[in-house]
Amino acid sequence: MSADHPDDPAGPDGPDDLDLLADGVVVANAEGCVTRVNAAAAQMLGLDARAAVGRPLHEALALQDQEGRDWCSTNCPYRGLATRTAVPEQAWVLPDGNEVLVVARLHRPSLREPVDRVVVSLRSGRGRARLDRERSDLVATVAHELRSPLTGVKGFVQALLNRWDKLSDDQKKLMLTTVSADSDRLSRLIAELLDVARIDTGRLQLYPRPSDPTVLVERAVESVRTSTSRPILLEMEPALPEISVDPDKFTQVVTNLVENGVRHGDGDVRVVLETTGEGEAGSETGERAVRLVVEDQGAGIPPELRRRVFTKFWKGGARGGSGLGLYIVNGLVRAHGGSVAIEDAEGGGARIVLTWPCEDRRP
Repeated sequence: MSADHPDDPAGPDGPDDLDLLADGVVVANAEGCVTRVNAAAAQMLGLDARAAVGRPLHEALALQDQEGRDWCSTNCPYRGLATRTAVPEQAWVLPDGNEVLVVARLHRPSLREPVDRVVVSLRSGRGRARLDRERSDLVATVAHELRSPLTGVKGFVQALLNRWDKLSDDQKKLMLTTVSADSDRLSRLIAELLDVARIDTGRLQLYPRPSDPTVLVERAVESVRTSTSRPILLEMEPALPEISVDPDKFTQVVTNLVENGVRHGDGDVRVVLETTGEGEAGSETGERAVRLVVEDQGAGIPPELRRRVFTKFWKGGARGGSGLGLYIVNGLVRAHGGSVAIEDAEGGGARIVLTWPCEDRRP
């Protein structure tokens, strides 16, 4: 056991509990000498765990920042205020050039006594690199989606300003209509990004009330029909019950699904609205609910990819889109207490089934 801390099992001959950790751990005593290096830290730092015991901490902890400074001289773990108990997480570079995230705990017997032990934890920086890539993907996606409509708005406005007297009324109307459509597209993208942020942070606000699903679905389908030449078939069961739903969010879900079928499918898009109840397929709770089915005639979604469909920035084809639509659909449906499933359509293509409770079933 460690001579510095006889009751500490983390000495060189102690149990190997620290070796079970995925993170690297380096422990130093009051004199700044290493008393323990676990297997993960030894591998990261290129050390022999037993040979490193007794060496000065600054020698064993061979970490540098981008300016060539070492961890110990930069953070001075044995100096500073008596209330100092930790060194916050920082990014440092290992001898092999890989990045690690380093955090340390400074232990004192009391506030009146100096630091008697320093415990340094090292974690691979790959997780942070992955997050950085995701943030870069977000920025690239948003920039791409914003640039297209902004380019159209700027081009048509500039043409109107430069050639106002030479353009006919019909030409002016066409340009202004296009500017209006591009502005609506920008507004929708911004709304999608806000919804993603609210879903991720659990701050999504819903205002459900008894609503007629027939009216809401008809309105959403007609809105999509005006912007596409693809046939959209709507089949609705008569005398559907009301559902407890936020009308705006429900309309957003239906619009996203129908537009997704138009964008990524082929042939007709079929929308079915029906009831489901106890003993029927698709009824998870046995209570009466409304089932919305959206089918397309495209290539469909392979079973092995269906779990990824509802993740952020998933794109199933090369036909554009922000990759946020189905993520938002899943978040909004489940926030209402409903369910989402992906199946194969009978004639080929994707079949997305949504079940909405008639009563308020929010989690």
